[in-house]
Amino acid sequence: MTEQPPYLAIADGIRRRIGSGELAPGDRVPSTRAIVRESGVAMATASKALAALAREGLVRGVPGVGTVVAEVAPVRAAHDGSVPLSREALVAAAVRIADAEGLAGVSMRRIASDLGASTMALYRHVSSKGELVRLMTDVGFGEVALGRPSGDWRAQLTHAALQLWEVYRRHAWMARAMASFIRPDPMPQAMKYTEWMLRALRDTGLSVHEMMHVHLTIIAFVQGLGVAMELESNALQDTGVSSEQWMDRNGGRFAAIVSGGGYPVLATVFEHEPFGLDLDSLFGFGLARLLDGVDAHIRETSA
Repeated sequence: MTEQPPYLAIADGIRRRIGSGELAPGDRVPSTRAIVRESGVAMATASKALAALAREGLVRGVPGVGTVVAEVAPVRAAHDGSVPLSREALVAAAVRIADAEGLAGVSMRRIASDLGASTMALYRHVSSKGELVRLMTDVGFGEVALGRPSGDWRAQLTHAALQLWEVYRRHAWMARAMASFIRPDPMPQAMKYTEWMLRALRDTGLSVHEMMHVHLTIIAFVQGLGVAMELESNALQDTGVSSEQWMDRNGGRFAAIVSGGGYPVLATVFEHEPFGLDLDSLFGFGLARLLDGVDAHIRETSA
């Protein structure tokens, strides 16, 4: 008897858990990272197993949550060429996978499987995964609702930063996917965002060089916390434990360390409970202080 491919064996195991009721509709199934860790297979194999279950309609991706058992199991027909493949459809499928499983779950083979197409057919629309990730990122920037300039540079920069933060919330993978500031990728939607930020600063008296530094500093700030949000999303998917539950479980250990007397200031933090590390709070506080600094620099420049 021919040995069953590893991805089918993994899919069978999850399928049995769904069939027995152990995994009910809406329950999260093991993520690709969890499958890699537990089964000792490659990420591509783990992704292929989930793709097989998705084709059967047994599971579906939920942004910010992961892959869950589908409430209804629709019959999914393979792509037969009646609906032509397009770059837009390919990118949309990649974004859906990344939203549910992170960038690690995105591969040409997985996308082709989800679309019911051959892997080689996808390369007629994108040349590489690198180009695909660039297109995915630009789609994210296209979701930023900039609106009309208000004439108030601080209000405009606050709005733009908040909008980007919300995009990162929907697409946790995007912050890590961003290219280097030193070697940025040419992306029309991202460049539109940059143009809007620079226009907000145009009448502040700052030089073009300073304006660009303000823009990139804000981008770096939002991106840094965006990566932290992705790590929290990954941890939640892998463990099912929220940040609040994690702090509850580990609060005693922190308290035991600081009680030794070597951390007098840190000890006061734990005395003022409840204390939680909330990314939205950090974002709001940090952005306001960053813009305070920009405001002070503008005042010094115009004095």
